[in-house]
Amino acid sequence: MEEQFIQPPTVSELTGLTLAALAQLRYRGLGPRFYKPTPKTVLYRRSEVMEWVEASAQTSTSRNARALA
Repeated sequence: MEEQFIQPPTVSELTGLTLAALAQLRYRGLGPRFYKPTPKTVLYRRSEVMEWVEASAQTSTSRNARALA
């Protein structure tokens, strides 16, 4: 099956992030990988967005949680 590309509004629905937050993540290089086939078009691969979300899994909000483990 061919990989499905999705646009920022769909990524926003999947992640709960606003479009502005996604734009800021793109600018800062911190969000999921994205594609720009034209200067005004932004696309994401659904699987890469979900991998990015999964990679952010945490077990504690404490910064010291890793040091204590």
